Amino acid sequence: MTAITASMVAELRGKTDAPMMECKKALTEATGDMAKAEELLRVKLGSKAGKAAARVTAEGVITTAFEGNAGAVLETNCETDFVTKNDSFMALANAAAALVAKHNPADVAALSVLAYEQDGFGPTLEDVRKGLIGKIGENMTFRRFKRYAGTNKLASYLHGTRIGVVVEFTGDEVAAKDVAMHVAAMKPVSLTSAEVPAELIERERSVATAKAAEDAAVATAAGKPVQSAEIVAKRIEGGVQKYLKEVSLVDQVFVKAADGKQTVGAMLKEKATDLKSFTLYVVGEGIEKKVDDFAAEVAAQIAAAKQTA
Repeated sequence: MTAITASMVAELRGKTDAPMMECKKALTEATGDMAKAEELLRVKLGSKAGKAAARVTAEGVITTAFEGNAGAVLETNCETDFVTKNDSFMALANAAAALVAKHNPADVAALSVLAYEQDGFGPTLEDVRKGLIGKIGENMTFRRFKRYAGTNKLASYLHGTRIGVVVEFTGDEVAAKDVAMHVAAMKPVSLTSAEVPAELIERERSVATAKAAEDAAVATAAGKPVQSAEIVAKRIEGGVQKYLKEVSLVDQVFVKAADGKQTVGAMLKEKATDLKSFTLYVVGEGIEKKVDDFAAEVAAQIAAAKQTA
């Protein structure tokens, strides 16, 4: 029997970009014949990985993992919701989160070259990812992750597989878990109003200014008195401050508040709990998802057919 060497596997992988284990299987089946092995791979996997890589991955899952005092939250994307129900895809996402927590990779590229198995041996995470692309026929990517490590405690909450939250805190664990659930429900932008990005504040101020100008125009058209510039300025600033309270975690009304008024900050103080930071991931957030118009597609095909007739 022909011995399959690491250099042979590397050579075939370089030619086909197929996963390492698939290359080894093909070489074994081809009894070491490189050309035949390459043909076997192309028949088995085709060019699925190459074609899929250009497609948008706006679906996916959020996974978390904890290793000692370290923890991680990760977003793994795919093209359709159907794939998120696949056991192999979920295993990949969970394994990737565990690798982030354990090894602290610098970025997605560094994560991808880590060994898939926790013992550090075998195919890399990238090998397994490409193998799944070839098997399922859909693109899938590791989009982003956040790792925590240190002396602070960690709590997490997953709402199904589409929303994931990790909070870093000191104090009461039940209170921290409740805050993680609150974050998933209310989706705050930042921990405090001082941390809200300046561009979001300016956008809100612009909206309030435009609304004030519209109200003034309506009043003028109706022959009614227009508010003074000073009052308008106060209205605009009031709108901005209202917005900051709505998007700042500690200023939001706690979803489990018995009186419907207690803020998250007040609840944490009551529980002697200090929230240091949080991470909220929502699947596909910020990704421009293609929406197919089937009727338009059919019409375009008919028009093209008429032109070539």
